[in-house]
Amino acid sequence: MSGEAEITKLGTGPTGRLTGLEKGLPCPGNDALDLSSIADAGWNLLRGDLPLPVCTLRRKALEHNSKRMLRFLEAFAPNIVLCPHGKTTMSPQLFQRQLADGCWGISLATFHQVRAARRLGFDRIFYASELVGLQEIVFVLQELAADPAFDFYCLVDSIDGVERLRASAEEFSPGRPLQVLVEGGFPGGRCGVRTVESAVDVAQAVQASSPHLRLVGVEGYEGVLQTRSKKEGLAAVPAFLHSLTEMIRACDREGLFSACEKIILSAGGSSFYDLVAEMPRHLQLSKPLQVVIRSGCYLTHDSGLYRRLFEDLRQRSDIAQQTDLSFDQALEVWGHVLSIPEPDRIVVGVGQRDFGHDAGPPAVTKASRDGALPRLLDAERYEIVIINDQHTTIRGPADHGLKIGDTVAMSPSHPCTTFDKWRLIYEIDESYNVVGAIETFF
Repeated sequence: MSGEAEITKLGTGPTGRLTGLEKGLPCPGNDALDLSSIADAGWNLLRGDLPLPVCTLRRKALEHNSKRMLRFLEAFAPNIVLCPHGKTTMSPQLFQRQLADGCWGISLATFHQVRAARRLGFDRIFYASELVGLQEIVFVLQELAADPAFDFYCLVDSIDGVERLRASAEEFSPGRPLQVLVEGGFPGGRCGVRTVESAVDVAQAVQASSPHLRLVGVEGYEGVLQTRSKKEGLAAVPAFLHSLTEMIRACDREGLFSACEKIILSAGGSSFYDLVAEMPRHLQLSKPLQVVIRSGCYLTHDSGLYRRLFEDLRQRSDIAQQTDLSFDQALEVWGHVLSIPEPDRIVVGVGQRDFGHDAGPPAVTKASRDGALPRLLDAERYEIVIINDQHTTIRGPADHGLKIGDTVAMSPSHPCTTFDKWRLIYEIDESYNVVGAIETFF
């Protein structure tokens, strides 16, 4: 983005206005409401100004999480930058917040996401995948030709993939090389070369494709290893990261980074970024190293998967403790209590159309009545037993005290699969006043 002023021009679609049909938008009279005017509407979540269910973000938590993450990384080395995975939120307003706080760029995972980010004006994009389809390749090449400010990176893990990029770049000639990184993988994992020798072979193919392609680094994604047991994951992650350092050393010894000013090493999802941040201590290369970390979920945190993983990180990282690294849950989905058909059975009007539960059910965290500030609930005492499309059935304690019409907050686990359920998400202050809104483009 060229400046903060431009983000205020962004709206929903080409007109910059809401359609009036967005889930959670009050009616009537809001068919032509501008997104930027929501902050001045005077709405309050608890007062009943919004139709439920709605999804909200606590602004104070967003600000806290964004600044704490960057402060943590700054404690390691100046050559470590954060390029958050935008696929988590796909929100231009949140992208701009992250960039304004000091992030290096935005990581993305699909062609649609890249196209949306370009349409919305974002310049530095790290495409954390292989670019193989003709439509996708040509779009990127045309953007490179049209906009000198467009700074794009993508991955390769095969000579065939290199050849597809080279052939298209030669035909469509954007006037400058496409920047690529060799992706490293591990046996049984996702994409990525499995050996140092294969990494060098692919890197040599990139170098041979000059001036159409330029090798700028090595990339890997260790986050899929968090699906293994804690003990197994903690052993596998350092081994995988070591393999990436061996790949980058081998490519450097062969002189394969001769065309770039800095060598990029990129990894770091939302589980083990502390271990990635330690990697520069073990690398001596022929050119300056830049470590690009791609965590996405830190901004909103969660109540389940990443809360548990973060507790592990805090225990193993001295720097996390020294910098007092902490994250607050920012994302909540609110619904009404619709029915209490049995004393311990509470049915709330939110469901899997409103929150993700691929990493476990959300936590039941708050309840409010008649506009009062919410009381905190002990999530351990509220068990979600059924999740339907629009309903969630909860088994609560005998003294739950809930009544029909109360509003209840659910705090999701794994925020990625909740953001994509919402086109419009409200930002709220600590009094639950609506102080802004974000839009998503999934």
